[in-house]
Amino acid sequence: MNNSYYETLDENFIQALNLYEKEHTYCELINMLQNGNIPQKQIAALKLDKINSVEDAQILVSNLTGQDGKIREAVSLKLDEFMSDNRYVEFFKNPENYKIFLDAITDINGNICRNIISAITNLHSDDKFCKIFCPELVKLTMDLISVVEKFDFQDGKYKVNKEAFKLYWCLETIYYFWDRLDFEDLKTIIIRAKDIGEYTIREKVAKILTRNLDDSELVIAREELKNDSNYYVRRF
Repeated sequence: MNNSYYETLDENFIQALNLYEKEHTYCELINMLQNGNIPQKQIAALKLDKINSVEDAQILVSNLTGQDGKIREAVSLKLDEFMSDNRYVEFFKNPENYKIFLDAITDINGNICRNIISAITNLHSDDKFCKIFCPELVKLTMDLISVVEKFDFQDGKYKVNKEAFKLYWCLETIYYFWDRLDFEDLKTIIIRAKDIGEYTIREKVAKILTRNLDDSELVIAREELKNDSNYYVRRF
């Protein structure tokens, strides 16, 4: 990497440090989230301690995708905080956010995936959210299974790629929303994904099956995974 890359990093760090030490009003933080550069958006997200409106919540959520990783992770942390708070969660129930949430649960950064899954579990009982989000989650999961189940994971030669990584996080989300999915869709996902060669995928399927789903085929699937060759799958 050339010197200009490191110079930019240094400049961003110094700017972020200065911004963090400075006092900002709520309006200034929202404005930085909407119009700022990378350090400004990152620090604005981290310093935000409340949300006053649906519009302001939308500005925060809009920075969850298509931004630098430092911004996305800072925003994901704040979303988990705000959506876990009954004072603010209503501001995030805008349907325009739901596709962004779906994209964020399969971010390349696992910390972001984890934060957003935690955040949206606070919408589990919201019928409007689940009616829109869960069918899209099913579709994405099915599409990923169709790709990943064709991979050859044998002999340790296969390096897990982005599709397997995304499927892993979709299944983690399904663990929390399993009862809001159409049961036949859920069953299809489990039956197909349990045979994928990558153990982390089977591990997530085994975790879903701890929900003690009342279906004879799924009982058999659970027993099968209890005898899996991989310890992390068997432990469930």
